[in-house]
Amino acid sequence: MQGQTTFVPFFNTSRLGVLIRQALRLSFIPVALFTTHNAVAADEPQETVVVTASALKVETPLKETPRAVSLIDQEALKVKQPSKLDEALRYQPGVVTQPYGSDNDTDWFKIRSFDAAMYLDNNRLYETGYYVWTLEPYGLQSVEVLKGPAAILYGEAPPGGVVNAVSKRPDDIEFGEAQLKLGNRQQRELGIDINRYVDEDGDMRFRFVGLIGERDGTLDHTDNQRIYLAPSLTIDFSQDTTLTLLASYKQDDGTPTNPFKPAYGTLIDTPNGKIDPSTNLGEPDYDKNENTQFSLAYELEHHINDTWTFKQNTRYAYTDLLLRSTYAFGSETSTDVSRGIIFRDGKTHSLSSDNNLIAKWDTAGTENVTLFGLELQGFKNDSKEADDWGIAYGGTTGGIDALNPVYGNYTPIDDRATKVDIKKTLAGFYAQHQVTLDEQWVAKFGGRYDIVRLENDTVSASQDIHNDEFSFSGGLMYVAQNGLSPYISYDESFEVLTSVDENGEAYKPLKGKQTEVGVKYEPELVNGYVNLAWFDITQKNGLVTTGGAYTTQSGELTSQGIEVETKIQATDDLMLTANYTYTDAKTDMTADADPTRTPMIPRHMASAWLEYDLSHLGLSGFVVGAGSRYMGTTTGHNSAGNDTLHVPSVTLFDAMARYDINQKWRAQLNINNLTDKEYVSACDYYCYYGEEMSATATINYMW
Repeated sequence: MQGQTTFVPFFNTSRLGVLIRQALRLSFIPVALFTTHNAVAADEPQETVVVTASALKVETPLKETPRAVSLIDQEALKVKQPSKLDEALRYQPGVVTQPYGSDNDTDWFKIRSFDAAMYLDNNRLYETGYYVWTLEPYGLQSVEVLKGPAAILYGEAPPGGVVNAVSKRPDDIEFGEAQLKLGNRQQRELGIDINRYVDEDGDMRFRFVGLIGERDGTLDHTDNQRIYLAPSLTIDFSQDTTLTLLASYKQDDGTPTNPFKPAYGTLIDTPNGKIDPSTNLGEPDYDKNENTQFSLAYELEHHINDTWTFKQNTRYAYTDLLLRSTYAFGSETSTDVSRGIIFRDGKTHSLSSDNNLIAKWDTAGTENVTLFGLELQGFKNDSKEADDWGIAYGGTTGGIDALNPVYGNYTPIDDRATKVDIKKTLAGFYAQHQVTLDEQWVAKFGGRYDIVRLENDTVSASQDIHNDEFSFSGGLMYVAQNGLSPYISYDESFEVLTSVDENGEAYKPLKGKQTEVGVKYEPELVNGYVNLAWFDITQKNGLVTTGGAYTTQSGELTSQGIEVETKIQATDDLMLTANYTYTDAKTDMTADADPTRTPMIPRHMASAWLEYDLSHLGLSGFVVGAGSRYMGTTTGHNSAGNDTLHVPSVTLFDAMARYDINQKWRAQLNINNLTDKEYVSACDYYCYYGEEMSATATINYMW
């Protein structure tokens, strides 16, 4: 690839890995090579490779990037076999996953204590209320996690960072795969992944990924059926110009899992025992989740000359949602709880286009990469909405006994829905420059100017909000010859609020900023790496309740912590990853109150995953894996908001076993929460059980 920055890999590649890489003609080698266990010959030459993440928008080695970025590649996805995107993030430092338990219609995660923006192939997936875009893991090539504020590259977004999912797209070799997956909770799933040349020389390549499946939810009387289709086409018009077309269609039809439960009977013991984690406190015969998603995108890359490259990435996305969801309120004194109903029936349309000019040039002992960008985003939500807060708050929905639920005590609210229209547009202009001096000093700095307009029309009110924001980013790193690469960086974020103050004026955007100091270490004598990062994030302009009908804008959220990420190929057969996160997150979102610990965020998290190839023990083709996840204690508000709930820590274990029967057949077993531990994942006004044991058996046939 023209002008590509390279570095010598820090891990040994096997002969098999070299052959695969040459065949696929990849521009980078993912971390999956850690799971290649064949020994390399002493005289075999090492190739220079580059490990990048497309979320950076410029091909830059992760080891030369002055901020924390994690990459979950295709091999890692195959090893873990996640059923949802948030499951794929379980072993990432700094990421809290599934605090609300296993939800079959939403992905839940927080990064460094804050929400994060979701992107698909670097295009924004907008979320508003219950209108969320969910991804099918089988259709993903990789998942990238860019931690902390990222306005310089992505504009308006929360300060947690960016999760960018990369779709499977046409490859350089022909192949096919059929996958059958069976699991507990009546899971049945059939997938197919086919890559073919359209012409003889492979300048036009087609790929089709499809899946059909169903599975019961973790709650009684809940389920979900899914159909997923994703065709894609790549055309190499010349050595300098490539166009990739991507489409996807996903349809979910089921009964939602509403995980809300009272603290009394979950976190707090009762004389009559605990609430069963599988108890459904909704209305199975009424609740409904029908969600259809469709997207159409193209990615154009053109090398203008040896210096300049133009990239254009455009996507249209559409969702159609019908959601009826009955949920229980919290309580610390009784298992007879009030309930409410949420009703949403609407459609969303979004169109985003990111246009980049990238220049790579060398002068006076420096290597330079300059990025200019124009990003345009548009989003529209047309819906009918209704909320019933239950009899306790003047509604019509009746309560339920959480220890002995009897269904039917409700009144449908479909005919009470009112119209809501939301329109949002964004235009962002950004520039970034990276300079490398003497192949050791790396400096990166840039700025972005965004223009955001939000229109929110309801039956009772209309809002028209304008915001102009400038964001800055900068970083400095020293790449030492001994493998140590210390760095420091600063980044900003902003997020537009959809409400107005008591005078009808738009609130200021939430402002986030992060300082990060770290070191990335790739020792010569050890096949692996260790990354250490200290971060300090502050978000200002939060809305603070003052006791009146309106709120004042003076709240602040802070998050400071340390992340350690380690991957080690200890021997040819043994691979180990280990991560640790310490987070001190605080909030002062209540007027006249001292800052308190942010709900649902553990101070300590740790995880470890081990894989061992049994080939040298005479069991050719066998690989086993085992993992452990520790989540420390958390806090949360009680149901009245005037006291604090304390949730104990938990340690969970996962396991994997894989057998390559021959070159065409593979069998794999994955078990999460191996001991089927019953635990409360988090509490904040409500409490939530963590996911029970999940077991899946996968059979792959490859040709």
